[in-house]
Amino acid sequence: MTLDWSIVWEYREDLLHGVLLTIALTVITMIVAIPGGIILAMMRLSRSRILSTISLCFVELFRNLPLILVVYWAFYVMPIVLGIQIAAFETGLIALCLNVSAYNGETFRAGINSIREGQVNAGLALGMSRWQVMREIVIPQATRRVLPVLASTWVSLFKDTSLVSVIAVGELAHVALQIRSQTFRVMEMLTAMAVIYWLLGYPQAKLVDWIHSKFKVAE
Repeated sequence: MTLDWSIVWEYREDLLHGVLLTIALTVITMIVAIPGGIILAMMRLSRSRILSTISLCFVELFRNLPLILVVYWAFYVMPIVLGIQIAAFETGLIALCLNVSAYNGETFRAGINSIREGQVNAGLALGMSRWQVMREIVIPQATRRVLPVLASTWVSLFKDTSLVSVIAVGELAHVALQIRSQTFRVMEMLTAMAVIYWLLGYPQAKLVDWIHSKFKVAE
C-alpha cells in the first residue's frame, strides 16, 4: 500500500475551514446552552408546578435521546412542523443546543441543590432577601461546583459536533470525509482527521484536569 500524505497539505485550507466551523459550533452552542441550562434549572426548582414540569419534560426528553437522532429530527421534522426550511448549520446548532442545554440544566440544578440549606437559612436569618442569598451565597458556591462539570461538557461537545456532519454541515469530520471520497485516500484522511481532533482536544482535556484540581470541592 502506497501512502500519499501530501494530500493533507494539498487540502489544508479545506481542513482549516472545517476546524474553524467545528470551533464555532462548540462556542456558539455553549454560549446558548449555559444560559439555557440556568433557565431550565431555575424552572425545575421553581415553586410553580407548571414551570417545573415543563423543565422536567424538556430535560428528560433531550437528555435521553441520542444526539444523532436529535440532529436528524431537527433537520427532517422541524421544517415540516414549522413550515420553514432551515440551513444545515443552523439545524445542527439547534440540535446541539437542545441536547447540551438539557445536560447543563441538570448540572446547574445539582450545583444549586448541593448548597446546604443551613447556609441559606443563615443568610435569611441575617436579614438577607432570598435574591441576596441566591446572589451572594448560593450562586458563587454553585458556580465553583459546576465549573469542572461544564468544562468536561465542553470537551465532550467539541467531539460531538462531528455528528452534525451527517446533515452536510461542513465541519472537520464532514470536510475530511468529503476529501476522502474525492481522492480515495481513506487511510491518510481518516488519520489526519484523528490527529487534528487529538491536537485540538488534548490541550482542552488537560485544561479540564487542571480545572477539576483547582476548583475541586471537598465537603
